[in-house]
Amino acid sequence: MTMTTYRAWFAAQDDPEERYPLTEIVYYSRSGGLLEVQHDMNALAQRSPEEWKKLFDDRWMRTTWPYGSGVWGKKEWVCPIVSDDNVVSMFEGGTNLFWAERFGREIGLEDLWIKMCGNSHTGSFKDLGMTVLVSVVKQMISEGKPIRAIACASTGDTSAALAAYGAAAGIPTIVFLPKGKVSIAQLVQPVAHGALVLALDTDFDGCMRIVREITANPDNGIYLANSLNSLRIEGQKTVGIEIVQQFDWEVPDWIIIPGGNLGNTFALGKGLLMMYELGLIDRLPRIVTAQAANANPLYRSYLTGFREYAPIKAQPTAASAIQIGDPVSINRAISILQRFNGIVEQATEQELADAAARADRTGAYACPHTGVALAALIKLVERGEIKRSDRVVVISTAHGLKFSRFKVEYHEGTLRDVVGQYTNPPIELPPDIDAVRRIIDQRFG
Repeated sequence: MTMTTYRAWFAAQDDPEERYPLTEIVYYSRSGGLLEVQHDMNALAQRSPEEWKKLFDDRWMRTTWPYGSGVWGKKEWVCPIVSDDNVVSMFEGGTNLFWAERFGREIGLEDLWIKMCGNSHTGSFKDLGMTVLVSVVKQMISEGKPIRAIACASTGDTSAALAAYGAAAGIPTIVFLPKGKVSIAQLVQPVAHGALVLALDTDFDGCMRIVREITANPDNGIYLANSLNSLRIEGQKTVGIEIVQQFDWEVPDWIIIPGGNLGNTFALGKGLLMMYELGLIDRLPRIVTAQAANANPLYRSYLTGFREYAPIKAQPTAASAIQIGDPVSINRAISILQRFNGIVEQATEQELADAAARADRTGAYACPHTGVALAALIKLVERGEIKRSDRVVVISTAHGLKFSRFKVEYHEGTLRDVVGQYTNPPIELPPDIDAVRRIIDQRFG
């Protein structure tokens, strides 16, 4: 049997004939637009849909290197040009689908699931993209490319993933963080992994401007790791594929995802479109992108039918990772939403905090960004756009433990712009059995 050679390359969005190898240090097309990774779909189509399903199922969470990873188990669809020896993986992906039965019942849904992307090595979905990017950089270094370090701007989770994967690969990393605007847990991760951490007195958009300038000249040897680098998208797109695989190759009706820089919206759609084009699925779900009301440029554009778009100055939000007013993937996200009959919804600070707390009371432990998606879900159910019998998946982007201060302040009643409806602070008592019994009787009758 003849072995099929799988290929992928960077291509310009406005000119598919403008191509670059994935191991070339290039981020933009000649016209200044973003590049996309394109795959040789004819080669991928040589395998039937059933053969792909069997291959992916046979590899699922196994120990054969590197296919046990949820990302590298789909290597042919993700990044076939990296040798197995240069893959930098920490068994990312393969995260569980949490059946949110009780929460769904409370809000009027029979079939609600939460994709727990935060159950990953560094506690967020960013691991999915970073394993691909760092692996390609390791491949480039093995081929003699003079790369001194990998750099990113971050609101927290990206920096943690880059620092961890860089440390595992032995590649230096630089992270630019907005001073005072990330959680302690997010700040300490890159510090612990040995990254050069630069806390700039600006917001994420300001950090993004700096890192783009630092990495603009390839001769500097500093490689850009933000999501405008489409290598990240290739790992992140496996979330959609994985969800369908976990449902025994059945497509849910809705997928709801928090949106900040919007690379994840684009990635989710891209993975599902690959499945559709190669015949593994015969329909597409609807996609909802949920934004914090304090950082909602996509939502504002959606209200105009996407005819107008303008960057905004993002205001402080508990959902700090999506406090972005000028998302780099705006055009790519809009194209996906239009293709998937998508919806954009927003959540106030009150709504996102209460939604996260309400989900927590049914067994979840939701980060504030997941709270944004859950708040959007509640609105769509109340409006009747999502039906009781619809199968819905909410993407949880990070582990709630990374945002303990958010939860503490909610239950203490000190969270900004929020009067918590589901607070449950500890009750302080003397070590007196009668006092304890009185409280128990008051609570449970």
